[in-house]
Amino acid sequence: MSTATNVEATAVNTIEWLAEDSTTIVVPVYQRQYRWDIGGCEQLLSDVRAVAREDSSHRHFIGSILSAADDSEADTDLVLIDGQQRITTLMLLVAALRHAVQDSDPLLAADLDRVLVRPEDPTRTKLRPHDAWAELYESVVLERDIQTERESRFDDNYAFFRSQVHADEAPQIWAGLKKLEHVSITLGAAANAQQIFESLNSTGEPLRDHELIHNYMLMGLTHAEQLDVEARFWLPIEQHTGETIGLFWRHYLVMTTGREVAANGEHGVYSAFRHSFPRVDLDHLQADAEVWRHYAEIYGILLDPSLEKDPEIARQLRYVNTFGRASYPLVLSVYSDHSHGVIARDELIETLEWIQTMYLRRTLVNLPNERLVARLCRARANGREELARAFARITPSDERVSAVLKYSELPHPAYVLGRLEGVDDPDEFDVEHIVPTVPSDSWSGDGLRPWIDYSDDERNAHRALAPTLGNLTLLEQTLAERVFGESYSVKRDEAYSRSSVPETRALADTQAWGTAAISQRTIRLTSDLLRIWARPALPEIDDDGLTPILDAVRRRGWPAGWEREFEYVEYRGERWEVFDVKHLFNRVFRRAWTDTRGAAVSYCAAHGGPIYESTAWKGQWDQLDATHHLYMGWDSNYMMNAVQGVLHEADIASEVFVKYSYIGNVM
Repeated sequence: MSTATNVEATAVNTIEWLAEDSTTIVVPVYQRQYRWDIGGCEQLLSDVRAVAREDSSHRHFIGSILSAADDSEADTDLVLIDGQQRITTLMLLVAALRHAVQDSDPLLAADLDRVLVRPEDPTRTKLRPHDAWAELYESVVLERDIQTERESRFDDNYAFFRSQVHADEAPQIWAGLKKLEHVSITLGAAANAQQIFESLNSTGEPLRDHELIHNYMLMGLTHAEQLDVEARFWLPIEQHTGETIGLFWRHYLVMTTGREVAANGEHGVYSAFRHSFPRVDLDHLQADAEVWRHYAEIYGILLDPSLEKDPEIARQLRYVNTFGRASYPLVLSVYSDHSHGVIARDELIETLEWIQTMYLRRTLVNLPNERLVARLCRARANGREELARAFARITPSDERVSAVLKYSELPHPAYVLGRLEGVDDPDEFDVEHIVPTVPSDSWSGDGLRPWIDYSDDERNAHRALAPTLGNLTLLEQTLAERVFGESYSVKRDEAYSRSSVPETRALADTQAWGTAAISQRTIRLTSDLLRIWARPALPEIDDDGLTPILDAVRRRGWPAGWEREFEYVEYRGERWEVFDVKHLFNRVFRRAWTDTRGAAVSYCAAHGGPIYESTAWKGQWDQLDATHHLYMGWDSNYMMNAVQGVLHEADIASEVFVKYSYIGNVM
């Protein structure tokens, strides 16, 4: 077997590799700027802490680092081709640790210096980023003062590590750092760096969230244990949920956490799962997997209500599916409680009715249906009455619905008409437009004047009302085909009078059909609609699209358009002209420091900030009082998490809402 000559790959201890006198790294000009956000820093620090708690045999693999010798430099720096983001973030963590121990542990500080700075020149760092940012990076790591107005991820991520790393934890974090490993790939002079870089970063189809959950679940078990857990738990979960297994995990986590779970390309579901289940050893896994399998079985019934033995519950589940699967977290919760005898059948059906009412009414008045179910899950955790109030707040009133029904197109017409007209299986019927959406010239509503003789105003009025409730009914498909396009009198005599649907058959008593008849029928059917899709009889008013702060979207970095993310913020009855997360973060923490200081202190103690007694590092600061300062150099995701966290700590999160702007909704 021949040996490769242009590529040398070696598994190495990352800290030992960085600490070697010969390791000096330069980031080439063509590399992208450093852009890891605080979410990535949190994950790295979490991984370091986790491996530090394990026994001495455990290691944590951080991937491969691809570099090449730079023969043009006298000191033969390594040119970093792949791994800049990880190595830079690691250096910022080491720098923060170095600052934490510089006065209390000089020996550890010296070890950390060997990672950070060049042995022959302590004024130069071992890692030199892109030239445009090198001076700024070194000013952060070496704590130099430079005159610059530029904000950078170096400052912000270093500030995060400084806020989280303390001297008393330093030995443990250092122990975790020393367990990091990577594959060091060094290229020879004749190697094709671009081809190797593309190969390392083109690993085929990326793992999906449920595949990562599967791996995370089984990775630490023996082969025999993996086979057992796979057969008893994972395969049944797959069988019940099928192609929607990824959606199942998302809905399950929304149900259990009461918080929205991101379903984007950043593995938000997997991250939420790991946060909810930090330990997956066999004992914990057995107990948890029993629960997961139970909810997967329910999920299968939601997907296919014919599996439900109770006819009325099956019917209600079919109705709920009219509006998609967004309500499944709440349905999982209430159905599970019913199956365990915690709640009665009537309460299950009542909740399913409330779900339908909310979605239908909001669709009618053109309110968004996103970011609703998590708040309902939170409310249900506090009992039926709290759930009823939550539904009432976000379900439009009878008055709004009545006004809209007169002139707006009826959504989900087969479902609505089926319930209004007592038809169990509306799929066997056609939705009949009594006035056709596009009448022919010969069509007539009274048998006297054809459509061609109608005035423009008359035509426009009929067309406007054609898709509304009063002009729609269900009609057997065979009858509908027989009278398609015919005038009203023909439809009345040859189809409507012969229908098995009482509401359709009653049309035979109406001699002529026009806008007046449509309006009268709309008024009558609206009364029935408001009765069937009844809003909880509580004084709460509908909220005009306000989003509870706990359901506000957490976004990575600073996405385009964030400057006008909100129209306004409703804070405990006050209306704040606050348009972006940064302003909201500042205002909430300033208010917390004034109104609920105990909660603010408690939150900051548990999370290492963002309020500190001094401006301990460079960056953006805002003074709260003579001795306390709020650090402002966080990314959008961190700031929103902190806002949600401190309001939850103060137990006032339920009284704070955001109103998204048009830009905020489309971001």
